[in-house]
Amino acid sequence: QVQLVESGGGLVQPGGSLRLSCAASESIFSYNNMGWYRQSPGKERQLVAEITSGGITNYGESVKGRFTISREYTKNTLYLQMNGLKPEDTAVYFCRARRIAMNYWGKGTLVTVSS
Repeated sequence: QVQLVESGGGLVQPGGSLRLSCAASESIFSYNNMGWYRQSPGKERQLVAEITSGGITNYGESVKGRFTISREYTKNTLYLQMNGLKPEDTAVYFCRARRIAMNYWGKGTLVTVSS
């Protein structure tokens, strides 16, 4: 029943910016925690950023100072603003929502940082 749909991925040059969106099928008030993860070939899925229901944020060390996670409750949407993109940021980015002990995942959106 829960659906998360990511959008905003694409090809961007190093140093460029992208904003990813995650549209939820229901009110994001219903989730304890929402976040962004990424995964590249041969690597484990890695935390990019997360935000709790109380608005507390947490970022992966490699993206601190460059990425910003935010929410728009009226649009049931989670955002990830990515600035100063590097080739190492290339990955599939997944939206995740948590309710109690259940995790829900989107299908992902591909971000490619290359000249």
